[in-house]
Amino acid sequence: MCNPPFYESHEEMKQLAEEKQNEPLSVCTGAETEMITPGGEVAFVKKMIQESLHLREAVRWYTSMLGKRSSLLSLIDELQSLDNKNWAVTEFIQGDKTKRWAIAWSWKDIRPTMGVSRSVSNIPKKYLPFPSEFHFSLPCKSVDSLIEVIETEINSFRIPWKWDNQRSSGLGFTMENAWSRQARRKRQQQEAAQDGSSQADIPFDTENAVFGFIIQVRRPGLKNADVTVRWVKGVDSVIFESFCGMLKRKVEGR
Repeated sequence: MCNPPFYESHEEMKQLAEEKQNEPLSVCTGAETEMITPGGEVAFVKKMIQESLHLREAVRWYTSMLGKRSSLLSLIDELQSLDNKNWAVTEFIQGDKTKRWAIAWSWKDIRPTMGVSRSVSNIPKKYLPFPSEFHFSLPCKSVDSLIEVIETEINSFRIPWKWDNQRSSGLGFTMENAWSRQARRKRQQQEAAQDGSSQADIPFDTENAVFGFIIQVRRPGLKNADVTVRWVKGVDSVIFESFCGMLKRKVEGR
């Protein structure tokens, strides 16, 4: 993780130090070149963002620590203006009391978990990445029956999909919105042309898939089950929302 120079000038560094309610617990030993840069940390990380436009997917994730919360918002604005769809933000305590923020961005389409990507308090929702998890609960007498409904529905899409009974979760990938009416009609026509035969053992094409997901089933009590859908690959949140809505309707029998 990059640890950029936080300040634009000596004056800014002095002003921010004076605004702190408590005296620092240790003396700052950083050299001027480590602490001060033209434009401060925002300009420094914006330069990183511009450089990442050339490197693109050669680097999986670009990351930087930040000394000011306001910098975090400015940099997310910059990423959004460049049509970036995959970023993460967090905050943490460095040492005993010093609060720091961190930003990460990627030009690839592997989605981080919500615990990693949305761990900042008190910022407007527009600065948080799209939630990568969807949870719902439903009355359930038999988890096995629920899993059977899920497997039957996902298998009907003819997409790479594998269920792990031990973990009670399944992993799948698709090249398109395979649950749309148009996609269903297309499959029906293809199967009719093949005398009703279906495709088996579809290989996982994780590199080219436009959407990847994990479905997890848990039973917290005797009468209900919890289902979690996690978005693991892709940049189109509309596909993720559509998939979650479809799955919820199917398992609820609607």
